[in-house]
Amino acid sequence: QVQLVESGGGLVQPGGSLRLSCAISRSIFSINRGWYRQAPGKERELVASITSATTTNYADAVKGRFTASRDNAKNMLYLQMNSLKPEDTAVYYCRVVEVGGKDYWGQGTQVTVSS
Repeated sequence: QVQLVESGGGLVQPGGSLRLSCAISRSIFSINRGWYRQAPGKERELVASITSATTTNYADAVKGRFTASRDNAKNMLYLQMNSLKPEDTAVYYCRVVEVGGKDYWGQGTQVTVSS
């Protein structure tokens, strides 16, 4: 079993920055690692998907503002969020899809962008 634990959420003013972290409980061979978010009353949506060492796909709404990264040696995922907007307010989740198809999610961390 694999546990994912997000941290780094909080309240930030518009235009501010936050860095989310996702700790993965053990080394895992994955086919996909990424970040998703869910705003109140909306469906969960993709924010960023890391499919290889050189390929990360971003939602149009966050391109140029968010950067996803990973540190395989530390079993960590990160999401650097800059120029935050009120519409970025959501619960943010990390996700890892293991080779073989097992799908793991964290419990989520709240990000609130408000003045």
